[in-house]
Amino acid sequence: PLLEILELGPFVVVALQECTRMNALLSEMRRTLVELDKGLKGQLNMSDAMEDLSIAFRINQWPGRNPFAQCAWEKLAWPSLKSLSSQFSDMLKRVAMLVEWTETLQRPECLWLPGLFNPTAYLTAVMQVTGRMTGEALDKTTTETHVTLMRNPKDERVTSQQPENGVYVYGLYIEGARWPEEPEETYDVGHTPCGGNLVDSRLKELLPLMPIMYVKAVPVLSTWEASAVGYMRYTADIYEVRWVHLSLVSLSRSLSRQRTLRHARPPPSLPRSVRCM
Repeated sequence: PLLEILELGPFVVVALQECTRMNALLSEMRRTLVELDKGLKGQLNMSDAMEDLSIAFRINQWPGRNPFAQCAWEKLAWPSLKSLSSQFSDMLKRVAMLVEWTETLQRPECLWLPGLFNPTAYLTAVMQVTGRMTGEALDKTTTETHVTLMRNPKDERVTSQQPENGVYVYGLYIEGARWPEEPEETYDVGHTPCGGNLVDSRLKELLPLMPIMYVKAVPVLSTWEASAVGYMRYTADIYEVRWVHLSLVSLSRSLSRQRTLRHARPPPSLPRSVRCM
């Protein structure tokens, strides 16, 4: 019945898909661990997969990460380069999140987006729900991301009221910059307070945590241009100024290159063939 509800159907599908992937991983882990235990006790012959599993445990590596290993943990898990202990702790957090989500199968108030096997599916569900409510086609809808002023997923502003045509997500990091704790410029998107801009990162702070993100589904306008990283909106104070700056840089580089080639001597002619003595 929950699949028939317009506001919940796509999110329920995402929850079921995530649980299916996690159950497949847990089943494989349980099966291989039982086989390894029997092999170490002498009840079964040690196979290559058991040897690979025991070697991965000794070097604290997630089993199956070695491309020549026959263990299937890596194939069923999410992309990660963490050690075995760190990724196992990460897996327990993911299981706890899915258990809490599937108790009611309601839309999460604020979701840990990196904790999903397929985060893109959750963002697509946002567009599907908004399209069902507004009548917009899915291929004519995209997502718009705003950085909120909230950092705690248990914040009263997060739990009291759900955002309009969107969701709250957290757990994202940024590299090479940071987001200020108290931004100077703020604005409201619906009833959600947002604001801030990129600032220089602090010393020895490689991956600062971003605030809670507000992902909102919006219709695509005819003036937007599709690209590999989203839609270029040609906002006068953002994109066009940057485009002019990049054009001037490209033009100056092209002129300097032509000037260099004009004054450079032609390379000596190379022999058509080389005879080896």
